[in-house]
Amino acid sequence: MEIRDIERAAEILRPAKRVAVLTGAGISAESGVPTFRGPDGLWRRFRAEDLATPEAFADDPKLVWEWYDWRRGKIAGVAPNPGHTTLAKWERRFPSFTLITQNVDGLHVLAGSRHVLEIHGSLWRTRCSVCREVREDRRAPLAELPPLCFCEGLLRPDVVWFGETLPMEAWRMAETAAEESAVFLVVGTSSVVAPASSLGLVAARAGAHLFEINPEATPMAPLAEGVFRTSASIVLPEIARALGAG
Repeated sequence: MEIRDIERAAEILRPAKRVAVLTGAGISAESGVPTFRGPDGLWRRFRAEDLATPEAFADDPKLVWEWYDWRRGKIAGVAPNPGHTTLAKWERRFPSFTLITQNVDGLHVLAGSRHVLEIHGSLWRTRCSVCREVREDRRAPLAELPPLCFCEGLLRPDVVWFGETLPMEAWRMAETAAEESAVFLVVGTSSVVAPASSLGLVAARAGAHLFEINPEATPMAPLAEGVFRTSASIVLPEIARALGAG
């Protein structure tokens, strides 16, 4: 990471009126949030793809909830890192700032961000399968499994499962933010999970300055005018300091 690259990013960000950021699992991994997909993501004998589906929930809601309750327990004691807190400060620094996240851990909210588009939902919300009421619930573990609504309907995690579409309003706002942004940052995401992976492309095609922060190479890199191959918890505070907002 070169100082001139940090200064260049700060120079572009400083006059920007409309800034948008997309975050993925990488920013939360720096806080110690476990990875629940891939070869190290097995729980008992199940993969995430076996459990995070409407079909799995219909077949065995207690089993699915046991997995989600375990995940909530793992995440409950995790704290936001400097990457999260820097983005929370930027919400107040830029005239228009949109934070879009694929993460369901709630760490952006815990860091102080007040307006987050959680396009994949949140582990800390439940949604009734009958009356559709959505509730926040940060208890871990849950009092009963599977949990029930006040109407006696079965509660499900308010997350987007495989085979489901993203929440329409949140996705519309995310696309609009990408299209209208002067600067768009892609942080800690592989840029391969659709449709979120399209947002950087949308921003670049609309003329935004695109920056990527990710220790690993991704398909987004060729479109970015600035690429930082290190962690967000290091880069974002450095850019903030160069901005005079750290």
